[in-house]
Amino acid sequence: MAGASLAAALAPKMRVLILEGEDYPGYHATGRSAAFWTETYGGPAVQPLTSVSGPFLAAPPSAVAEQGFLSPRGALMVGQAEQLGLADDFMAAFAPSGVDLKRVTGDHLSAGLPGIRPDWVVGIVEASNADIDVAALHQAYLRVARRADAHLALRAPVTRLMRGRTGWTLHAGNATYQAQRVVNAAGAWATPVARLAGARDIPIEPKLRTMVQARLSRPIDPGLPLVIDLAGRFYFKPEGTYRVWISPHDEAPTPPCDAAPEKEAVAQAMARFAEVVDWPVAAVERSWAGLRSFSPDRAPVFGEDPDCPGFYWCAGQGGAGIQTAPAISALLSALILEEPAALPYRAIDLAAYAPSRFG
Repeated sequence: MAGASLAAALAPKMRVLILEGEDYPGYHATGRSAAFWTETYGGPAVQPLTSVSGPFLAAPPSAVAEQGFLSPRGALMVGQAEQLGLADDFMAAFAPSGVDLKRVTGDHLSAGLPGIRPDWVVGIVEASNADIDVAALHQAYLRVARRADAHLALRAPVTRLMRGRTGWTLHAGNATYQAQRVVNAAGAWATPVARLAGARDIPIEPKLRTMVQARLSRPIDPGLPLVIDLAGRFYFKPEGTYRVWISPHDEAPTPPCDAAPEKEAVAQAMARFAEVVDWPVAAVERSWAGLRSFSPDRAPVFGEDPDCPGFYWCAGQGGAGIQTAPAISALLSALILEEPAALPYRAIDLAAYAPSRFG
């Protein structure tokens, strides 16, 4: 998503080449997303990028898509008695942001999540939450880029990067390319790519994220909210009347790879789900895993590398890369083109995300 959204922003004004190491785009993190837009997800450092991306996702320009990519759902953060302090901290952390949050307890909590077990005593409602049609968004960006004559090279992992007087020479797949600028949108592979270029050594760490699809033995309301643990141990959401997607919110460090779910993580997801709601599970139908890649301070990294002119970072989005793609692509493309960002994005503090913040 990072590369596709940026290519769509740049291609009308520059010649753009997208180098994709796999057989098709979106094979890793993008194609395995839990697909939601939640303003508080990723914390206060990520929230400005998510919030300002919302209008684009809800009502994109007609040149991008004929309809929006969001479907309203709502989110509910839940906690047990010992997590009341976490609820207070959560509300305080986002108080300056303007995100619409409401604290609920008692009957209001159980009405918002039928079947919640009695030891879960506090909830925070985030009404703005929505599902994202990730595949449609990704394909829309690629379509915009292709219409502007961007070229997509598949099965072309970058193996060499050399900077010369007039730009860059890249070896990728079985071909050699010349470019004046390089953008590192390599996800879990961002740090190895930066090392090839001789750029600043920012450790972007891939972490495993597991998802489970379970079939329930009795129906639920498919419009129930996304449920997130205040302590960060799970999230789940309905996928129809009899199915639910569940994650143990795991972040096991891993080398860049084609991620696969671990049995222990699947079992952990199911155990934590059973602790929260009385929704009997008939079967675990499938499970999968993706990579979420984080910078040392867990905020995205985008901008020109201070040690390597012409080399730009677009990495470290964690689990928020899809919901922040409109903002990051708009801001980074403006930096590359040396022009002002579009008006909705100008209030964003770029220093908070610049590669130069890492010494």
